[in-house]
Amino acid sequence: MLEKLFTDIAGIWNKYGMVYLDGIKNTVILATAATVIGCVIGLICGILNTIPVSSRDPLPKRIFLKIVRIILRVYVEVFRGTPMILQAVFIYYGIPYFFGVSFDSIWTVSIVVVSINTGAYMAESVRGGIMSIDIGQTEGAKAIGMNHWQTMTGVILPQAFRNILPQIGNNYIINIKDTSVMFIIGFSDFFAVHKMVSGAIFTYFPSAFMEMFGYLALTLVASGLLRLLEKHMKGDKNYELASGDQLVMAAGTYKVPSSAEPFEERSREFGGKR
Repeated sequence: MLEKLFTDIAGIWNKYGMVYLDGIKNTVILATAATVIGCVIGLICGILNTIPVSSRDPLPKRIFLKIVRIILRVYVEVFRGTPMILQAVFIYYGIPYFFGVSFDSIWTVSIVVVSINTGAYMAESVRGGIMSIDIGQTEGAKAIGMNHWQTMTGVILPQAFRNILPQIGNNYIINIKDTSVMFIIGFSDFFAVHKMVSGAIFTYFPSAFMEMFGYLALTLVASGLLRLLEKHMKGDKNYELASGDQLVMAAGTYKVPSSAEPFEERSREFGGKR
């Protein structure tokens, strides 16, 4: 059984190996580009959704933000609540149907569809990441004279990015798999190659096995790289407290507690005692 499977896979790879590699390349490029653009869209939406508004603000500002937030809510609900394959059909076939404008590039349509879909999910992730930052951070920034833009770019967003990094990675992995639906509009990704090869030589299961192994390899590599990035962003395991007052602290190097430990500083000089 397995010998026959591997023999068929070897025969398919010898004949169509470069076609599969092209499909993998297209999938990775589309997923990466769409995730980056989707994160930018989500960042803009998340910032607009978290701009503080009070009754003391000018009326035009309150009306403008209210309208913007209604539009963003409709956008998020529509693109999170409908399948990406139907979004691709509506954009690729619907725009020419209503406006008589045809698309010259399948790449353009594919990137637009996946990016907009990713942006709808990232909008809520960014909003949640910003709201997860303690209000004291904002109050402290305002206390030293920082305006809202400076507070967001210099204090809130760097911390929020660290909080939402796992969700960014999750969306990237989802995009690697979900770009397979773009075959509906003729995009030649990894899954489209499988459809073409299996239809040409009638070896559906060996080709599907190659597809499953290929997608698993791509997602495992992406997961590993994202874990390395998260580890890098955590910084050093040990740090030196920036203070020269010996009454405040007795030693220089402290160990950062793990996620399972209570958040208390431990001095290496005194044997890790609190």
